[in-house]
Amino acid sequence: MNAPHLSTRPALGRRHFLRGAGSAMLGLPFLEAMTPTFSRAASTVSPKRFVAMCATLGFHGPHLFPTQEGQDYDLTPYLAKLKDHRRDFTLFSGLSHPEQQGNNGHASEMTWLTSARRPGLAGFKNSISLDQVIANAIGSETRYPFLALSTSGRSMSWSANGVELPGEISPAKLFKALFIQGTEQEVAAEMKSFQRGRSILDTVLGEAKSLERELGARDKEKLEEYLASVRELEVRLQESEGWVQKPKPQVAVELPKDVQDKNDAIAKQRLMNDMIVLALQTDSTRTITFQLAGMNAVPTIPGVKNDWHNLSHHGKDPAKIDELKIIEDAEFEVLAEFLTKLKSLSENGKSLLDHTAVLYGSNLGNASSHDWRNLPVLVAGGGFKHQGYVAHDEKDNTPFANLFVPLAQRMGVEIDQFGSSTSAGVRGLEA
Repeated sequence: MNAPHLSTRPALGRRHFLRGAGSAMLGLPFLEAMTPTFSRAASTVSPKRFVAMCATLGFHGPHLFPTQEGQDYDLTPYLAKLKDHRRDFTLFSGLSHPEQQGNNGHASEMTWLTSARRPGLAGFKNSISLDQVIANAIGSETRYPFLALSTSGRSMSWSANGVELPGEISPAKLFKALFIQGTEQEVAAEMKSFQRGRSILDTVLGEAKSLERELGARDKEKLEEYLASVRELEVRLQESEGWVQKPKPQVAVELPKDVQDKNDAIAKQRLMNDMIVLALQTDSTRTITFQLAGMNAVPTIPGVKNDWHNLSHHGKDPAKIDELKIIEDAEFEVLAEFLTKLKSLSENGKSLLDHTAVLYGSNLGNASSHDWRNLPVLVAGGGFKHQGYVAHDEKDNTPFANLFVPLAQRMGVEIDQFGSSTSAGVRGLEA
């Protein structure tokens, strides 16, 4: 596992610090034999979960967006893949983060969950991502405050200090972290690691206290803010120690094998999606991000013969669009399978999908021109009153971050603003 990260919560002041534990994640075929064992005692109140997935090469808009709003839209090619979940999601158009022109056409990947402006340009510093704000509020309730998953090693998760948190690409490693109990020696070594961390914090606190006598009023205030963060980290370390000594959930599943074909993007997505279901089902975490990276190579999909990135820059070439459609059809098929699995699992009289808000979309509205406006955004499950297709103004886009506020509030985060948001809600998303 990666070392814990320290980051701040936006809109709640610098004294509110969060730990983002680095993540280990995985995937494998979903089996009915999986045991729905939660990290805490069974409860009649189900926890809420949040999953965010970003496909970094976008989707061809005419194959996704209907021509009419509401529930009774005619199925487009991609929405046809989701027809069994027609009442389980809301598709949005006309959303974007402002000022996403960056140092290259794909820089907006960095800010999809943060909404920071002008990514990668001089003076840019990213801000905290939505999942990390949520992890700050509820992360201590599960073994892992969050999981950052990826098909490339990059991730959608960023700390408050503007540091990208690495994404785990290995299903096998994730499975071991979630479900394989360490030996007594391994547990003892992990405990010693936490104790060393506390020893370092004790030293830091002692040195800071001795410095305090020499500081002016303003510097003392800054120092107190710093000390508050150190004390928060102490609490997080203690919580982590507690989880180390607790047994991990038992699942009737064998250790998965990672996909060996590096270009089999769809198999990688499918495998990781299955592990996401298992992680949520066992309450190992309640906050997950998954970066669905494209590639500068030919994906292993029947009928695809050209480089995926090149196909995304189709320039309206019908032949390229047809080939691109094969890839994107497969992506939506995998999404449909994921929603089906969440919906098939019952928990306290409702499905796991009802308890899980899934944010799915891209940082590019038109990948062919690197346009970061008019993003494809889909919200599924989560107990929302879904409205089919909701079209916001394609010229005067609604801030995408307006959607983040109700998603965070649903998870128990007390905010009414996030990043570039201008409202504490967005038309089309109702609880």
